[in-house]
Amino acid sequence: MKKIILTQNAPAPIGPYSQAYLCENTLYCSGQIALDAKTGEFLNGTIEEQTEKVISNISELLKAAGFGFEDVVKTTCFLANMSDFSKFNDVYAKYFTSKPARSCVAAKELPKNALVEIEIIAAK
Repeated sequence: MKKIILTQNAPAPIGPYSQAYLCENTLYCSGQIALDAKTGEFLNGTIEEQTEKVISNISELLKAAGFGFEDVVKTTCFLANMSDFSKFNDVYAKYFTSKPARSCVAAKELPKNALVEIEIIAAK
């Protein structure tokens, strides 16, 4: 079974891709940045504020597919500046308590000049 996941509670894609894709018991979520789902506006805040918003968007995608944070098995995190790594981790650790596998890399530039982007894979 393959199914595109689409929810109004997470930002609409800003390109030719899906918010998330469910394949059998595995959920693949596209990278999320700090966009407001209702207005489409970008939250141009601190690394902590943007990370909170990104994780809130991820939460909505997980819920829409019937998953939770405990189901996340892999995250890929992109930071615009590695000097934000510690502050980013402080927020990240509050939500990803099951400690999924993770990659965290510096990206030269992210969409909308975001400070952070996170994509996830979750499995049941």
